[in-house]
Amino acid sequence: MEGNLISFKLLINRNGDLLTEVSMLPKNKINKVFKKEDAPLIYKAISEAEIKLKNLHDYLEKEISTFNSSKL
Repeated sequence: MEGNLISFKLLINRNGDLLTEVSMLPKNKINKVFKKEDAPLIYKAISEAEIKLKNLHDYLEKEISTFNSSKL
């Protein structure tokens, strides 16, 4: 069995806008989904990935905004 714990998407919409999206299993649901002995590892993995992906999201958002502003 497998499931998506966290994902990152770089999307383009119909207007040609580039967007980023981060989605994840809510941390408060981890104990409901995983065994007690597995929950701390899952929590740590999601927490660390969230930090890195949030930084990537912020970086790309800034770069895309700067690029779009320079085209005007």
